[in-house]
Amino acid sequence: MAAHRQPAIYGYREHVDDGGLISYGVDLGWCFRRAVTFVHKILHGTAPGDLPVEFPTKLVMVINLKTVKELGLTMPPTLLFQADEVIR
Repeated sequence: MAAHRQPAIYGYREHVDDGGLISYGVDLGWCFRRAVTFVHKILHGTAPGDLPVEFPTKLVMVINLKTVKELGLTMPPTLLFQADEVIR
């Protein structure tokens, strides 16, 4: 956690938006949008047991360069290149 000057990797990008170093996990926005589809189907008569179980297949990596600098770290260019988003 940045407040304790210890690098950490989080499961959700929202932690990185709040000052965390790196997140690598599912896109919660995507999950919520998919949930709306399921709610719609249920409200229109589909039995919940008839709906398939889904798991996100794309993971998103977000890096906060402000936190990298605050912690005095060096981020490898290859990792920055692989990131889906870099917060400057």
